[in-house]
Amino acid sequence: MAFPLSSHRSVDDEAAARPRSRFVARQAILTCDRKVFGYELLFREGMENYFQGDSEVASRSVLESSTHMGLDILCDGRRAFVNCTRASLLNDSMTVLPASQTVIEVLETVPADDMVVHACRRLKDAGYLIALDDFVVDDPRERLIELADIIKVDLRLCTPQQSAGLVKKYKAVRRRMLAEKVETLVEFNAAKKAGFLYFQGYFFRKPEMLATSKIPTAGLSYLRMLQAASRPELNLDEVERVIKTEVSLCYRLLRYLNSAVFAMSNDIHSVRHALSLLGEREVRRWVRLVATIAAGQNKPSDLVLSALVRARFFELLAPKLQAGNNDLFLMGLLSLMDVILEIPMAIALENISLDPDCKEVLLGKSNHLQPVFQLMLQLESGEWKAADELAKKLRLAEGDVTEAHWQAMSWAKEVSA
Repeated sequence: MAFPLSSHRSVDDEAAARPRSRFVARQAILTCDRKVFGYELLFREGMENYFQGDSEVASRSVLESSTHMGLDILCDGRRAFVNCTRASLLNDSMTVLPASQTVIEVLETVPADDMVVHACRRLKDAGYLIALDDFVVDDPRERLIELADIIKVDLRLCTPQQSAGLVKKYKAVRRRMLAEKVETLVEFNAAKKAGFLYFQGYFFRKPEMLATSKIPTAGLSYLRMLQAASRPELNLDEVERVIKTEVSLCYRLLRYLNSAVFAMSNDIHSVRHALSLLGEREVRRWVRLVATIAAGQNKPSDLVLSALVRARFFELLAPKLQAGNNDLFLMGLLSLMDVILEIPMAIALENISLDPDCKEVLLGKSNHLQPVFQLMLQLESGEWKAADELAKKLRLAEGDVTEAHWQAMSWAKEVSA
């Protein structure tokens, strides 16, 4: 049985309640201690007319999508960095977004003329944070520095010396510096040492392998939970023992069962009672979920959210992909386990009962499931053209992809709360 959404409506019902299909990607922005500060929203309107440089269309579309879908789901309650063109600044259209949650990101193509300066001042006075995107040495937007809260520096557009110089110059006037295109841990550490406060890129999605292949004690307990839930014959006594060893797991189980997801008529008070009500299929599912969430509790929250989104996205599309008995939900949950536990994926999968096709995909091999995994990666990074072409090859309708992605994001936020 698939988990119902909190709204208890079908994909078709959700689609009817919203405007035409929209695609939104979000890129995490982290602090020095790798906590998620916010998300930059990357938007494209429909696969057939993918965005090709019209920044005003993109900015307006982000705005429409954000107000309809809700920044709370798109950004998990964090700050939303929204790209703004000159037109969207001058017409005050961004004021429909909550000032407490929105960062106005002034694109590098926006001239710092008098009208733009006045528009930014109005937004600043209204409580919005102002960020200058792709700032470089001798940037023509220097006039906006006095209004800016955050200055974004693309590490691919500046030399290390130039980046360090920008940090030194603008931190002196109390501007918060954000490093973009941080792709490796080495780059993250260098940018952190240079004085950057925020970091955007995919460095944190790559595993930091330990010196040995030994699994950390905490990680081992989560893997044991996954192992217990993936055995052909489910042993409820074993599952109950594992859950009872962790107070947080008991709390999550009871909270989960008492949530709107299940809409139980009576409160659940004991672990055994909860397990008996869930049934075997849902017990397996819940243990996998809670093990993934618990394993990532000291990692950037975006890792866990992404794993949950992937799992639900794959599960929703599975009937349209003729996936057979392949466990696409578990494939999605495990797809970031190497990063979360800081161990090679091969070791993470060693004792997990996962079908061979899914295991091959997670180990980087090609097979008939690899394209749908790649589709998810393209949606995450906003590679709209590539996603369009791949969806067509998979014979997936645009509406099916967008609705599955939206529902997956909504569901992931609900179950991880």
